[in-house]
Amino acid sequence: MTIGERHGRLGRSHLRCLVVGQGLAAVTDALFIVWLTLYVLDLAQPGLATGFVLVAVALPRAVLLPPAGVLVDRLGPDRVVAAAAWLRVAVLLTLGALVTFAAPSLTTVALLGGLLGAADAAYFPAALALLPAVVPTEQLARVNGLVQGAESGGDLVGPAVAAGCIAAAGFPATLGGITAMAALAAAAFSTLARVVRRTGDRDDKGDGGEQPGNLRALTTGLGYAWREPVVRGMLAAIALINLAVVGPVLVGGAVLADQRLGGAGALGIVLSGFGAGSLAGSLAAGRRPPARRGRTVVGGVAAIGAGMVGLAAVTQVLTATAVASLIGLGSGFLGVVVVSTLQERVPEHLLGRVLSLVVLATVAFDPFSYVLAGALLPYGTTTLFLTSGTAVLACAALVATSPAVRSLR
Repeated sequence: MTIGERHGRLGRSHLRCLVVGQGLAAVTDALFIVWLTLYVLDLAQPGLATGFVLVAVALPRAVLLPPAGVLVDRLGPDRVVAAAAWLRVAVLLTLGALVTFAAPSLTTVALLGGLLGAADAAYFPAALALLPAVVPTEQLARVNGLVQGAESGGDLVGPAVAAGCIAAAGFPATLGGITAMAALAAAAFSTLARVVRRTGDRDDKGDGGEQPGNLRALTTGLGYAWREPVVRGMLAAIALINLAVVGPVLVGGAVLADQRLGGAGALGIVLSGFGAGSLAGSLAAGRRPPARRGRTVVGGVAAIGAGMVGLAAVTQVLTATAVASLIGLGSGFLGVVVVSTLQERVPEHLLGRVLSLVVLATVAFDPFSYVLAGALLPYGTTTLFLTSGTAVLACAALVATSPAVRSLR
């Protein structure tokens, strides 16, 4: 039975359950990373301690993503997403108990953060792979737009909400609220998992009825991603955009705000513009999916590159915020189009592995992007943004030369 033949078995209530679950999980992530950063800063002086804990969260997530993709394809995304969501709740409960009744060391916080990173490695590809098992093909873009819009909205308001709650209620109570949201998301995923199992929507045979070894299963997924021009092109574009954009925007943006825009407070305004643009782009892509996806992918990459080049010339907060909004708009729109396209085109038994590579391309290059930004900053912010923007524009031109991507509908 194909995915398309299964869609009629799940009603609108279960689609709403999916959107609510993934939306709550996205907002939980946005709130928790701010809570964790502020809590570590409260435990120790700013410096290596904060970086140590954040790396402890990020490293297991990046390393475990490809094996987690194999797990998703073996067990089914419904089982994995529910298990990962409840593991998150368990870790948050443990951390909450320690914060409330004891004084956890930085090492303890880092270890628990590492467990959360491991849960994230399983959750993200499973959540993406779950959508085409539950959502009709013609609604994939809309649901992806809503879910990614929730992520962008969480990133936009998360810092202010988390900081405000901590100031008003303290660290333990704020973490308790975050944990409650995570539990609601886990309950929604468990409900979906039961429905999928009851309706027989999951194929337990794995790779076409075979059960190859883990290494072979992993290399099969990597081989498929490399051989398929559309998948290869989109993965390369995502990886290069994150390499050329994340570090320059965050690191270079801070220097730009200090040197040209009137101080550090301007950075928050500019980043809010990026978040608002990303939210608008995600919702727009979901509401009206493009008829020519290939051209949209090229246009989205080009918009991001043009925005980065534009940051090289800005001298006012309003202009910088408008340019950052353009970058966010292209990023949000592109994210929905790419994910929806892969969910539709990749064979079901390889979907978890391919989507784990998408998540890996999104998060794994952040440290290298920071290093790249640091290496270019001595030459000035103009050079930094021109170099990164030119690289993204070159990527758009390269993607446009691919007949498979250019003709994609």
